Amino acid sequence: MRHRSIIGASLAVVVSMTLSACGGGDGEGASTTVRVTLANHVWTDNIKKALPEFEKQSGLKVEITQLGEDQLSDQYNVKLNAGSADIDVMMYRPLQEGKLFAKNKYLADLSTQVKANANWDFSDFQAGPVEATTYEGKPVGVPIITEQEVLYYRKDLLEKAGLDAPPKTLDELKAAAAKIKESEPDVAGFVARTGKSAAVTQFSSFLYSFGGDFVDANGKSAVASDAAKQAYAFYGGLIKDSGPANVSTDMSWPEAMAIFTQGKAAFYTEANSLYQNATDPAKSKVSDQVGFAPFPAGPAGSKPYNIPSWALGINESSENAANAWKFIEWATGKEQTLAQQKAGVPGARASVWENPEGTSTFPKDLAEAIAASTQAGVGHDRPLVVKVAEAREIVGQPIVDAITGKDAAAAADAANTAFQKFLDDEAR
Repeated sequence: MRHRSIIGASLAVVVSMTLSACGGGDGEGASTTVRVTLANHVWTDNIKKALPEFEKQSGLKVEITQLGEDQLSDQYNVKLNAGSADIDVMMYRPLQEGKLFAKNKYLADLSTQVKANANWDFSDFQAGPVEATTYEGKPVGVPIITEQEVLYYRKDLLEKAGLDAPPKTLDELKAAAAKIKESEPDVAGFVARTGKSAAVTQFSSFLYSFGGDFVDANGKSAVASDAAKQAYAFYGGLIKDSGPANVSTDMSWPEAMAIFTQGKAAFYTEANSLYQNATDPAKSKVSDQVGFAPFPAGPAGSKPYNIPSWALGINESSENAANAWKFIEWATGKEQTLAQQKAGVPGARASVWENPEGTSTFPKDLAEAIAASTQAGVGHDRPLVVKVAEAREIVGQPIVDAITGKDAAAAADAANTAFQKFLDDEAR
């Protein structure tokens, strides 16, 4: 995944949870031990603490293998490709490897399972995350952690500039950023990611809000559409004209966040999952002045991404699928999702955002911005392809070109040709 401030060290840890030895399997020959492979993440730490409850209720044992992201990918590449049955439940990244796993039939079709329990309520899951965990019309995963793009801003700088509210449109953002930079020579009006690949995910909300996307409804490259060209020019121009002086074109979120938290920028569009970097006094010099607002509307409205950064799926080769689903049903149920959200892990269920208890640990304006983002949010923040890294390099080039003052439209045309060839090659 592109970033995750809450992911821990990448050392492999194998944890065997065997607090309950009783109970039988779900069907003849089914194992009473469910083997679950999870990433190092706060979500994982929380679910491990709650496991005794599940084991007592279900009569099952849960054996967890917990790995860092790189090791997780390595294990999946080896075991899933070999058709190994020793993974039942797998935690995976829908937008990074989801299409590859689904295409290779590593992920089981969950169409029957998600409809089986009305109380579990699949309809409670937000549309964007469900879109990202669906392949060829069939659910192959259940989203567990979500992320949206919001506008971070400095309350004191807005007040000083005579602005009584954060920008509601991209045009207002552009005007406000220019005004603040003009009046505050040492402060950028706007900061965001600038790296060719790193910027793609955050640029995506600009692209959607201009009415564009990376691929059109027919599966063809859309990065040379009028909407895409306008979005590239706007994003690059905003950084070029109102961004930090001598801005580099290789910034990912740590560099952009550092500029904002050091008090050197008025506006910053970024993933909500990183907000504590801006509000923690130990990390931010402006922690008491940070505000949050929904992503500003473009010509097509406010259309930020609303994605699942992680999901749970069942290994197609598992011989214990029924019990694997019991674990997923419990881990993604309303009770556990609410508990996770209260612990700071944004959930994919609409109900937890409608519940005051579910938003009680988030800054009020951030919770409101996230709730707004889920309404018209788009379920992907990068091209939905198998070779994601290569695609990001291609569609990210016009961002860099626009920031450095080159012709954004010409750069988009060149990227479109390269991206279409990429799509054609991948379809073969």
